[in-house]
Amino acid sequence: MQTNQTTKTERNDTADRAARLARCAEALRRHGFEAVVTKNAQEAFERLRAAVEAEMPELVSFGDSMTMRDTGIVEWLRRDGRWRLLDGFDASMPRPERLEIRRQALLSDLFVTGINAVTEEGTLHWLDMVGNRIAPVAFGPRKVLLVAGRNKIVADRREAEERIRRIAAPQNIARHPGFRTPCAKTGVCMDCNSPDRICNTRMEMLRCHPAGRVLVVLIDEDRGL
Repeated sequence: MQTNQTTKTERNDTADRAARLARCAEALRRHGFEAVVTKNAQEAFERLRAAVEAEMPELVSFGDSMTMRDTGIVEWLRRDGRWRLLDGFDASMPRPERLEIRRQALLSDLFVTGINAVTEEGTLHWLDMVGNRIAPVAFGPRKVLLVAGRNKIVADRREAEERIRRIAAPQNIARHPGFRTPCAKTGVCMDCNSPDRICNTRMEMLRCHPAGRVLVVLIDEDRGL
C-alpha cells in the first residue's frame, strides 16, 4: 500500500511540474518570447543548437551560467568553426582582457546565457555583479538564447526577487571562495556594501521586443542555482 501511495504521489508531482512548465512557457509566448519546454539538458542542447544553426551568426558570445554549461552548448560552440566565439571567461587571460571581450559581446549576433528566475506570469529576472550577462540580453545581439531549469520557476515578481536574494545570490558567492561578503558566511543576503558584492545590477524583462528575439528553453530538471 505504501509503495502504491508513493507511486501515486510521484505521478502527481510529475504532472504538477509539467503543468507549471507549460503555464510558464505559454505566459512567455503571450509576452512575445519564444519558449519551449525540454525534458532534460540534452534535449535543451538540441534546441539551442538548432536555434544557432537557424541563425548562422558570424559572431557568438555567452554569459556565465551553470545551467547553460550543463547543456554542453558552450563546448559545441567552441568546437564548431562556422562562427567566431567571444569567450570572456577564459581563465588564462588577465581580467582586463576578459572584461573587454565581455564588452564586445554587446555587438555579437547571438548571445547565450541563463536566468536567475522565471515567473509563471511570463517575466524574466536577473541580478548581476557587473551586468555583462544582462546587458546583451536587453540590447545588442540580434538573437538571445536563454536556459532555465524548473527550479528557477516562481509564481510572480515578488517571489523572483526573494529567490534571487535567498537562493541564487548566496549560492553563487559560495562558488567564488575569494569573495568576502557576509552571505559567504551566513548563506543569506545581508544587503551588504562589501567591495566583493555581486548583487549590483538588477534587470527584469517583462516583454520581448521585437517579438521572437529571445528564445527561452525551459528544462524539466533542477539545474543551476
